[in-house]
Amino acid sequence: MASAAEQLASNLNFSAFAKAEDLKKRIWFTVGALLVYRLGTYIPLPGINPDAFAQAFSSQSKGVLGMFNMFAGGAVERMAIFALGIMPYISASIIMQLMTSVIPSLEALKKEGEQGRKVINQYTRYGTVLLALVQAYGIAVGLEGGSGIVSDPGMFFRISTVITLVGGTMFLMWLGEQITARGIGNGISLIIFAGIVAGLPQAISGTLELGRTGALSTGLILAIIVLAVVVIALIVFFERAQRRLLIQYPKRQVGNRMFQGDTSHLPLKLNTAGVIPPIFASSLLLLPATVAGFSQTTEMPAWASTVLAALGHGQPLYMAFYAAMIVFFAFFYTAIVFNPKDTADQLKKHSGFIPGYRPGERTADYIDYVLTRITVVGAIYLVLVCLLPEFLISATGVPFYLGGTSLLIVVSVTLDTVAQIQGHLIAHQYEGLIKKSKLRGGKKAR
Repeated sequence: MASAAEQLASNLNFSAFAKAEDLKKRIWFTVGALLVYRLGTYIPLPGINPDAFAQAFSSQSKGVLGMFNMFAGGAVERMAIFALGIMPYISASIIMQLMTSVIPSLEALKKEGEQGRKVINQYTRYGTVLLALVQAYGIAVGLEGGSGIVSDPGMFFRISTVITLVGGTMFLMWLGEQITARGIGNGISLIIFAGIVAGLPQAISGTLELGRTGALSTGLILAIIVLAVVVIALIVFFERAQRRLLIQYPKRQVGNRMFQGDTSHLPLKLNTAGVIPPIFASSLLLLPATVAGFSQTTEMPAWASTVLAALGHGQPLYMAFYAAMIVFFAFFYTAIVFNPKDTADQLKKHSGFIPGYRPGERTADYIDYVLTRITVVGAIYLVLVCLLPEFLISATGVPFYLGGTSLLIVVSVTLDTVAQIQGHLIAHQYEGLIKKSKLRGGKKAR
């Protein structure tokens, strides 16, 4: 079965894509949904003075708001109806993952299969609404505190802002689910992807303009392009890297027939935590700068100003904390999303075992041993990818649009989307082969 799938995958070409009508409909649906999302990022909230808000946002663009603005495709900068983006849903999903590993009832619910996952997804939606309500109300109050941003502050403005922002987040959550069900999959990830790459053409044109005016040399721009290609290739290599543990199954006797024991592999990703560690680390490190920006009216103590300056982009203390937090969250999140004991129990349940290790506790210890060591390599890879733009910014002064976190998201989503499209093409070719075999069988019967 595996060899047949590999043969089909190798035969995928444009003619197969042209015949896959269902896949083309899914792609067009996905494109249309993402266009609707992009249009929503340009519809401003009612009662906002765009010029006053743009002036206030420029002073906060280097903090957490700048990062959220990139993920939201510029909606925060324009204070659009999609300003909250899909981040409340991402936060609620992460919180639910944490709770399922801590609360026994949720952990049991997770093991119930499809029905349990539906209940957990419903809890995640409730959590999304709650987080969106809190964040939307905080935004409404913060906008009223700005100078001349809100034309008519008051309770009506707060209520309308909360309803609009929460409604925008819920619409994006629904849109992501529709892309997953009726499009090419990975709906939530594609929405984040679209938000990040939306500003890429402007960033490229800005860099070329700096080269035209002589602010950047041609050699430096070419070096940046070559380095970007090398980093993307490095991300692709490490995101696809796996440690495959050999799994063996004993011989089985069914009736009078003896079936030979089968073998398979347990794939352990080198980067199990994905992009969560850089997101958490950068959010926490940008928090002091954001708080300081909102408290510009009050004079900060001397020690606070010193700490804030030391935690600026490109500073050694910032680099050290950023690297340490990425490593910590890489191990922390891996421990949450992958449980070696559950994996060992599942293998034992299906009579599988790792050669040389007794099923049960010894197998779990070995899986944990291997996972810990590959997570060290994965954490080092994340640190290198995320710190490289920081080093380049401090050394050359070039304002890179795609940092380590956003570059990881873009490449990871691209790889997943390509895999989804290949999966649809393979399924289409399988259906074609089945139809041909049925027609041939019918002709032979006649």
